[in-house]
Amino acid sequence: MKRIFLFVLTNLAVVVVLGVVASLLGVNRYLTANGLNLGALLVFALIMGFGGAIISLLISKPVAKWSSGVQVISGTEGPDEAWIVNTVRRFADQAGIGMPEVGIFPGDPNAFATGAFKNSALVAVSTGLLQGMTREEVEAVIGHEVAHIANGDMVTMTLIQGVMNTFVVFLSRVIGYLVDGWLSRGEQRSGPGIGYMITTIVLDILLGFLAAIIVAWFSRQREFRADSGSAHLMGRKQPMINALARLGGMVPGELPKSIQAFGITSGVGKLFSTHPPIEERIAALQRAA
Repeated sequence: MKRIFLFVLTNLAVVVVLGVVASLLGVNRYLTANGLNLGALLVFALIMGFGGAIISLLISKPVAKWSSGVQVISGTEGPDEAWIVNTVRRFADQAGIGMPEVGIFPGDPNAFATGAFKNSALVAVSTGLLQGMTREEVEAVIGHEVAHIANGDMVTMTLIQGVMNTFVVFLSRVIGYLVDGWLSRGEQRSGPGIGYMITTIVLDILLGFLAAIIVAWFSRQREFRADSGSAHLMGRKQPMINALARLGGMVPGELPKSIQAFGITSGVGKLFSTHPPIEERIAALQRAA
C-alpha cells in the first residue's frame, strides 16, 4: 500500500502544490463568485493538469540522476563502459534520435530511459543488470530503453497524465461546488465554503487513484511496443526474450517512483503496475512475426 500511495503521490504532488497556490491567490473565489464558471474552470483545470505533468517531464532527467545515483559515463572509463556507450550510440543512430546521455547506477537489475526530448534523453543501466546478464541480454535491454525514447514514450505519458490530471481537477471542483451548495442552502456567501474545500481535497485523492490506474494501463501497452522495438533494433527477437526470461528469475531493482514507468521492470501491484507480467511480454514477442 505504501508503494501504491507513493506512486500516486508522485503524479499528484505538483498538481496539489499548484492547487494550494491557486487557493491562496483567490482563484476558487473567482470561479464561484457568480455561480460556477465552467469555462474558467476548464482553463484552470488544463493549466493545473498539464502544468504539473509538463513540469515533471522537464525535470525528469536531473531528478532521475539524483534519485538513482546515476554516474554519467563517456566510454573512456574502461572497456565495459566503452561497450555500453557504443551500444547506445549504435541503437540511437538506427532509431534516428540524438545520442542520449549514458549512465550506470548502483543496485539490483534494472534500467531506464528518461528525458523531456528525444535528442537529449538519458539511458541508464544498473550494476546488477550488468553483472547478472550476458552482453547480448544487456544489449537487448538497452535496445528496449532506446525504443522508449524513439517512440516518444516520455512525452506520450506526460500528455496522458496531463489529460487525467485535468479531469481530476475539473470533476473534483464541479462536485465540490455542488456539495458546498447543498450544505449551505439559504446562506449568503461571497465564496466557496468548507464543504467545497474538503470535497475537492478528498476527490483529488480518490479520482487521482483512478487516474493512476488508467495511466498505468497505458504504460503497460508501451512496454510491449518497446520490447518489439528492441527486437527490431537487434534484428531478431530472441535476445529480448532471453533478457526478459533472465529478469523473471531475478529480484528486480526498485526505481524511484518518478521514473518507475520508464524502467525495464516494475514491482507495483497489477492495477497500478507500469509494466505487464514478464510472462505476457515474452508471449507477445513469441507471437510477433
